[in-house]
Amino acid sequence: MTSPQVEAPNVLYLDNHLIAVCKPAGILTQADDSGNESLMDQVKAWIKIEFNKPGNVFLGLIHRLDRNVSGVVLFARTSKGASRLSEQFRKKTTEKIYRAIVEGKPQFEQSSLSHHLRKEKNLKSTVFQRPGKDTQHAELEYKTLKKYESTSLLEIKLHTGRFHQIRAQLAFTGHPISGDKKYGAVTSLPEKQIALYAHRLVFKHPISDEKVCVDSPPPPFWPKD
Repeated sequence: MTSPQVEAPNVLYLDNHLIAVCKPAGILTQADDSGNESLMDQVKAWIKIEFNKPGNVFLGLIHRLDRNVSGVVLFARTSKGASRLSEQFRKKTTEKIYRAIVEGKPQFEQSSLSHHLRKEKNLKSTVFQRPGKDTQHAELEYKTLKKYESTSLLEIKLHTGRFHQIRAQLAFTGHPISGDKKYGAVTSLPEKQIALYAHRLVFKHPISDEKVCVDSPPPPFWPKD
C-alpha cells in the first residue's frame, strides 16, 4: 500500500521494464541544482514503496519535458530497457505527438516547419531560416484540430528534439503558444503554465519488440469540447 508521505504519480503504463507517467506542469523531469523535488524522485520513491524494494531503486531517464510542459514521460526500470529505449530515441524511431493551443490562426491548416535553432545563454532558442554558427536543424509538422475565437488547437509531430523547439518555431511563425510569455505570447495561464503538452508517445517495447502507444490526458485548463 502506498505511503501517504509519497505522492503517487499518474501512471499511464507499467510493467517490469518500463513506467510511463503523466508529468504535471511545474515540476522538473530530473533534479537540478535548485534542490526542488523532481518527477524522477517521485517515481523512484513510489516504486520503492509500492513494490517493497530494498535499497536504491533503478530508474533510467530516457527523455525530458520542459518544466512548464505536462504530458507523457517514459522511464526504464531495468538497465537493458534503458539502453534499448535510449537507442530508439537516438535513432528517432519513436513517435512524439504534442498538442498546443497557439495564439491566432495559422495560415496553413497543415504544414511542416524546418528551421535552424541556436540555444542561447538566457535559456531561450533563437530561430534562423538558414544554418549558422552553433545552430541545429529543427523540423516538425503540425495540423490544426480546432479553431477558437482567437486561438487554434494544433497537433504537432516532432522530427527532431531541440531545446524549446516547438515553442520557438511556432512563435517564429507568429503563433506563440498561449501562456508562453518567454516567446512573445500575450495571454497568461495560471502558475506560469503554457498550453503545450506531450499527448502521445509511440515506441517499441525494449524486450518484447511490440509497439506501445501511451496517451496522456490534457492539462486541467484545457478546453473541454
